[in-house]
Amino acid sequence: MALSVSDQLIQLDAARQLVLADSALYPQIVQGILPIVGANARLELRRWGADFLAETFASPVLALQEKERLGREVLQTLKELLENPGQDDNVVKSVIQAAASIYGLVFRHIISSSHDSATWDRMAAIKSNIFRRWDAASGGIRICCIKFVQRVVQVQTPGVIADPRRSEQNEVSLALVPRDHPLIPPSRLEPEALGLLDRLLNVFHEETSDAILVNATLSCLGALIRTRPNAANRIINTILNFNPLKQTNSPMTPKMKVQIKSMERTTRSVLLNVLRKNENGPFAGRIRQYVDRLAQARFDISDGASRKRALPSEPTDGLDSAKRMRLGAELPGRPETPSLPSGPVSHAQLFTLTGDRGLTSFDVTQLPIDLVVRITLPVLHRIEQSSLDAAISAVRSRYNALKASQATQIQDPAQVLGDDEEDYEPNFEPTEEQVLNKTDNLPPEDPLPLPADLALGPFKLPQPPPLTAEETEQMGKGTISRVFSMMSVLDDPSTAKRQKPGLNRLAGSNYDRDAWMTVITRLATRASAGLEDDDISEHEEGDLKGAIAKQSPEPSLSDGIRETLWKFITEDFRSRIPIAISWLNEEWFNDRIQSQSQDGQKARKRPPKQHYEKWMLKVVDSILPFLDAKDKVLIRFLSEIPALDEKVVDRVKGLARDPERVTLAANALYYLAAFRPPVREICIDGLEDLWRNYDDARAAAGKLLKKLRPELFRGDNAENSSKLPNPTNINVKSPPPSDSKEGLPSASVQGEGVSAPRNAVAAAG
Repeated sequence: MALSVSDQLIQLDAARQLVLADSALYPQIVQGILPIVGANARLELRRWGADFLAETFASPVLALQEKERLGREVLQTLKELLENPGQDDNVVKSVIQAAASIYGLVFRHIISSSHDSATWDRMAAIKSNIFRRWDAASGGIRICCIKFVQRVVQVQTPGVIADPRRSEQNEVSLALVPRDHPLIPPSRLEPEALGLLDRLLNVFHEETSDAILVNATLSCLGALIRTRPNAANRIINTILNFNPLKQTNSPMTPKMKVQIKSMERTTRSVLLNVLRKNENGPFAGRIRQYVDRLAQARFDISDGASRKRALPSEPTDGLDSAKRMRLGAELPGRPETPSLPSGPVSHAQLFTLTGDRGLTSFDVTQLPIDLVVRITLPVLHRIEQSSLDAAISAVRSRYNALKASQATQIQDPAQVLGDDEEDYEPNFEPTEEQVLNKTDNLPPEDPLPLPADLALGPFKLPQPPPLTAEETEQMGKGTISRVFSMMSVLDDPSTAKRQKPGLNRLAGSNYDRDAWMTVITRLATRASAGLEDDDISEHEEGDLKGAIAKQSPEPSLSDGIRETLWKFITEDFRSRIPIAISWLNEEWFNDRIQSQSQDGQKARKRPPKQHYEKWMLKVVDSILPFLDAKDKVLIRFLSEIPALDEKVVDRVKGLARDPERVTLAANALYYLAAFRPPVREICIDGLEDLWRNYDDARAAAGKLLKKLRPELFRGDNAENSSKLPNPTNINVKSPPPSDSKEGLPSASVQGEGVSAPRNAVAAAG
């Protein structure tokens, strides 16, 4: 027994619910319903089938490969449904929507399968049928045809190839088609797509625009503007030449108002979306002008429609004798201008033409000037000319009246009295009471002087209370911390183009980071110079231990600055190594100045405190653990600091414990030996120590020692070098000290009994 149509629809709906729950069932369900919803089926079944196919190929959960395979299977059914004469409009709309989704899938299949001409013929027949319906069908079908044409134009024009190696992941476009393709040659498809685009844009050039078709076309053009840059210029130019408000001159019915409003909103939305995607594009300025002009035109139309009706042609004051005359009719006069008050008149009273207490008491100066301008300009634009002339006349009459009254008051009283009364001089004899009153008003002949304590003297602010040592130190630390926090926001002087001032420059004169660092380093080194031993009396007789015991154990402000400066350098020592070099030069210079000043003070028992060696070693210890094998910072630092000694060389030799940094240690010592003569022997001894005691450094140090001490490798020394005693255990008499060529303290060697053959205790570079 055959099932009824309603039962079949119930079963089909159940199948639809299955595929919505599990997309893997789509192939089975689609193949099963094709015989049921064919061209010869009942209308209800055809409608359901067309809707289901359109929904299937628009579903995002169905895989692209499955869509491509199923699309080839349903082409024949879609073709038969379209070619059925007298087909239902709902069926046709759903079939066209399904064809729009399938066209790109079939096009991709034909690109790789040039032999499958049957599939392409069916697709071409469907395309031709849809094009024939485009102009003659109903509104709903034409909207679906517009969507199909947009898809055809997008596929048959060249697109952007994201990855030429993965063609399956690229967008379907004419760029993927070979030039010699037998079924879809690009030379034929691209002109067809451009012709369809011109036909699609023709809706904007018609005299009477159908709002439904215009909105549908605008909605489809957004995708073409985004994906096809070659066609975007033509589309945007056409939209900018389109006026959605051109039909406002015709009789405005409610339906026409809704259509015009919808076209204007859709046009503005499409253009603003284009502008949002590319705010600096070539059409950005034109789009902004178009949107502003569209908004102004819409405002003018809505404002004109909302205005009141025009004034009647006949007078409405009741005085026209030819019209309805009414007894007792009075002329509606203008509001009376209040009179000016007596006495002085201000500008506000002169120009106030209203008697309203609320308006006259309002202070206009409280409003911002831009708000006053925005209020005043529209009011002046809308005010009637007659009212404005009357107000100007009232103010003018007030002004003339005030001017005349002031001229009368200023006039000479003698001229007012006339010539007849000029000679009148009455005999005036003051009475005794008037004389006494006049005498009382005279100042005293001998005023009493004010006491000295009541006299006002110059005012001076009192002196601030003295700061304690703790407050002074705390404020100093706060100042230094603020200066260091400002260092991060100052520009790096190495990136700025500056004129080199040469040797005659002034330190700290440019107010940049170098200037501030100069101030900080000199505050740390020179500010407290000579003040660290003030607590020791000049006549104190005691040994050094007693003097040290009496010193304050608390660190000074200069030491706090040094500590902060050391932390600042170690945070990023590679970029701040010039700051460290400048600081240590200042420390060395200050130590030498203090030593020279101590020589001239014979009464001082305790030598001045030396800071250079302590902080130089602290900087070296902080940067050595973070150096890598290719760092050149170490060589620069050691070559530019003013003095070196064995402690620094020992720390450099310690780098050789790391096999990766052996070359760094050897090159640093070799550079110092070659270019700093005062420390040459110390550095060569360091290289020899590396060569003898560090197995990983033997090759690198030996290669350099052949240039510096070739006597170690002559004769049998090269064969028995490993048997030679360590030079640190040999006691050699020290050679006589020689003056340094750099103007600094000479390199001295310890006397007999000191373990090192050529050790310089201190050498200045």
